Amino acid sequence: MDINDTLITLSPGGQNILIEKIINDFCPRFTPNSKIIYVGDTDDKFAHFDQLALAELGMKIDPHGKMPDIMIHFPSENWLILIEAVTSHGPIDAKRKTELKTLCKNCHIPIVMVTAFLNRQAMKEYLTEIAWETDVWIAEDATHLIHFNGENLLQSYQ
Repeated sequence: MDINDTLITLSPGGQNILIEKIINDFCPRFTPNSKIIYVGDTDDKFAHFDQLALAELGMKIDPHGKMPDIMIHFPSENWLILIEAVTSHGPIDAKRKTELKTLCKNCHIPIVMVTAFLNRQAMKEYLTEIAWETDVWIAEDATHLIHFNGENLLQSYQ
């Protein structure tokens, strides 16, 4: 898979099927011309990591910290988008939202949080846990987002 003109290989199976869909379908549609800063892999936590790009946003990552599955800098909106790919672990719930805010506490730009699922059936299992002021993307309905509260889709909340 090509990320920012760098070829990376993800291990087969698991959430990596969904991660590939996020990179190939979500990013071009909802974050065009964005820069993927981080991609976690089932086998290799730091499959792709642009430490310099995060440092430019004011962030220093603890390698033992609990990273989201994907981090994207979306310059046209000046947002850092954090995506959790849900296949076996849960969505961005209230606890995870707090963890991600703590991870990004020194970030100079607003953050947007997105939970991704392969299909609606997978989302159904976690629907009651999804945190407010976050977005949901479902790969089988790749052209739409679900926003939990607020006026706009993909909106930062400060």
